Amino acid sequence: MKREIRILGIDDSPFNFSDKNSTIIGVVMRGGKYIDCVLCEKITVDGNDSTSICIKMIKNTRHFKQLQAILIDGVALGGFNIVDINEILKEIKIPVITITRDEPNLDKIKKALQKHFDDWEKRWEVVSKGGLHRIKTKHNPIYVKCAGLPIEEAKEIIKLSTIRGVIPEPIRVAHLIASGIKRGESHGKA
Repeated sequence: MKREIRILGIDDSPFNFSDKNSTIIGVVMRGGKYIDCVLCEKITVDGNDSTSICIKMIKNTRHFKQLQAILIDGVALGGFNIVDINEILKEIKIPVITITRDEPNLDKIKKALQKHFDDWEKRWEVVSKGGLHRIKTKHNPIYVKCAGLPIEEAKEIIKLSTIRGVIPEPIRVAHLIASGIKRGESHGKA
């Protein structure tokens, strides 16, 4: 695998549940070292448009044909706007990896979906699909789901694009930009 493969990292901006929309930022990087492009879209907080908006963002970038992997901060953006990584893979034919710092509490997620959404079963099906992998790092473990590639290749992409800490640079930079846009100055962990 080339050290400077083009990777798109996606994260959402901070939001309040009273907000109608949340901004999502995409950052195209060569490995974890060089930023090629920043992308921006809006999704509905707790909506069901994150998958289609991510597909649109990916297809519309001039870097689309060079992208080798899509990294997303978690399985949901903008609250419980669930991202279907298998649907993204089907539409764009590029491997997709979700990464979270904390192990998801699936019981709590299911209960929250049941409590707040009429379509909770559909959302839960997407959340619970596929295996969740715990990956050891120098620091803390991360939790990964992937579509379109084996976990060993996903680990290689994550290692290649992580400079410090545990979160790959494309997601970390997307997080910094998204929080800076919303709050005026970035802070917090991706």
